Amino acid sequence: MSGLIAKSIRFAVTASLLAGLFVTVPTPRVLAESIWVLHWNDEFNGSGGVSNADWIYDTGISYPGGPANWGTGEIEVMSSSTANVFQSGGFLNIRALHTGSDPLTGWTSGRIETKRKDFQPLTGQKMAIEASIQLPNVTGSAAQGYWPAFWMLGAPYRGNYWNWPSVGEIDIMENINGTNTWIGTFHCGVNLGGPCNETTGISASDSGFSPSLQAGFHTYRFEWDKSISPNQFRWYVDGVQRHTVNANQVDATTWNNAANHGFFVILNVAMGGGWPGNPTASTASGGTMLVDYVRVYYSSLAPPVLNFPVGGDTPPTTRPLFDWANVATATSYTLQISTNQNFTSFVLNTNLAPSAYVPTTDLPRNTLLFWRVRANGPGGPSAWSRVRHFFSANPPSTPSLLAPANGATVASNQPALDWSDSTPAASYYEVQISSDANFVTVLGR
Repeated sequence: MSGLIAKSIRFAVTASLLAGLFVTVPTPRVLAESIWVLHWNDEFNGSGGVSNADWIYDTGISYPGGPANWGTGEIEVMSSSTANVFQSGGFLNIRALHTGSDPLTGWTSGRIETKRKDFQPLTGQKMAIEASIQLPNVTGSAAQGYWPAFWMLGAPYRGNYWNWPSVGEIDIMENINGTNTWIGTFHCGVNLGGPCNETTGISASDSGFSPSLQAGFHTYRFEWDKSISPNQFRWYVDGVQRHTVNANQVDATTWNNAANHGFFVILNVAMGGGWPGNPTASTASGGTMLVDYVRVYYSSLAPPVLNFPVGGDTPPTTRPLFDWANVATATSYTLQISTNQNFTSFVLNTNLAPSAYVPTTDLPRNTLLFWRVRANGPGGPSAWSRVRHFFSANPPSTPSLLAPANGATVASNQPALDWSDSTPAASYYEVQISSDANFVTVLGR
């Protein structure tokens, strides 16, 4: 029993609930991580060439009208032949082949890029692009000139081909000459020099992988985070972060030109060029990059975790506290309360800013109610939380008056008034004394 008014008192009585009397404000709890939702993928489970619905074959020695030798000085001719690019055994194979005796001519290989060029996170959200890859299994002198890569170019490059590096290039994985070294790079700005130190770019590398990059599959992942300020690029190998670039590392115009648009994804094995140097007579033909999958994920807000009222509990008030864990980057929440678990009969359906809510009016009493919450953000809503249910509070029974007895003459003008407890127990009791049976004139309350 609550401590507003004791049961034994000098007044006559009726009983009621004080709605929301014991509400407490919860301590905010944050779910720090978003949920990654698969947005686009190719698992390479087919046979023959790659899907023409998803991929474009780059062929020859340049884009039409673009820089010669793909702008890097590489010497191979890119081919759409299944000798160079094919699916087999659940993998994409990109194979560099050599014919003839001259190591500087006679090379063919493969380069494919996604038809889609709109890969970028929504405002306030994140995107991740990931691939599982085994690099061509050639090392030492046999690997001289090999240059496999998993990378992206800014969409404005298509049809122009002369606006590099201002439109942005993101090298998720590069490797040269069969070394056990990963390189990740962001290219932007102007060539030469500029804010991104071109043609080197803003780069990082790591070595010593076991198994080596050539002897086993490794996971290469790039995350683009627009949920934080400044925006951030992150590179991972096998789940370990290896490189970071923040938007404020360059001026705002450079970042906007390089990142404020979509990207397309490229997989290729180049041969030779200004960075690795050209193949020699010792360079092996047939080195093959194996790709298990390419996947693009977009972030979604995590659904809130519901706290009180706990499923199945009966709250002690008709205006209970609804409480859920705060979700990082959420701007609001949608709370729904329904009389059925399909949420087709709403008691409440409202958008809220905080991560707790107390109804401003009584909920239906002694009713089974279902409730759920979702988080809303700049990129859209999360999934709904799990559904919880509870019986809303039932009004207490009417107390039985005990003393003074009806019609009795009392010995004091301050008699003790007594009544039985209500069931369920009331939060407090309201007492009225009147000089008339209709309680028009209330002497005490």
